Amino acid sequence: MSEIENKVVLITGASSGIGEATARLLAKHGAHVVLGARRTDRLAALADEIAGDGGSVRYRRLDVTQREDVAAFVAFARATFGRVDVIVNNAGVMPLSNLEALKVEEWDRTIDVNIRGVLHGIAAALPVMQQQRRGHFVNLSSIGGHYVVPTAAVYCATKFAVRAISDGLRQEVGGDIRVTVISPGVTESELADTITDPGAREGMKEFRKIAIPAAAIARAILFAIEQPPEVDVSEMIVRPTASPY
Repeated sequence: MSEIENKVVLITGASSGIGEATARLLAKHGAHVVLGARRTDRLAALADEIAGDGGSVRYRRLDVTQREDVAAFVAFARATFGRVDVIVNNAGVMPLSNLEALKVEEWDRTIDVNIRGVLHGIAAALPVMQQQRRGHFVNLSSIGGHYVVPTAAVYCATKFAVRAISDGLRQEVGGDIRVTVISPGVTESELADTITDPGAREGMKEFRKIAIPAAAIARAILFAIEQPPEVDVSEMIVRPTASPY
């Protein structure tokens, strides 16, 4: 039996991109995947495909900005499978714009999803993992959590925060619970669809020409999870070979 087989893995933002690719890959390797996102039609279609391929899957509508919703998501997984081995805090948005555009509502949304969403996942899953005396958080940061570029100040700030929160959690939980931060470089996803600023949207088209597939990040997540219990892959950057950043 591999280190991932029969593990119960919760994935937020599972309806597309990295979340979807991760769900497919982990299910193929024998994990019980529990999928959460707002778009239940996509979740249902994905779950049908995974189950059709022999995978173990459940899904539930999830808005990570709502603490009680995330708590219910974790409770659902625990009630269904009896435990929570891994939570992949993947849900994110990236509405880029220069600060002078004053897209304050977009700033708030980015903070709510990218920071509070991760904190809500920790708040819901940590007591369960502490009771179990085992567990694993996989939090998605970004290459934008390592450097800042124009139009991305707020987005980068949220991804720097994910790294800080994750490292603080790692130091606090001791030897029973693992914490991994994955920082993808430019990756094929729907994140760019959240950009409403015309200039930032046009600039992102050029930037994304070298994008790697979401499956590349899913493989990194698989690698971190499948390590033996005494090994914590604390942080990984996965970027296109052609990326200058």
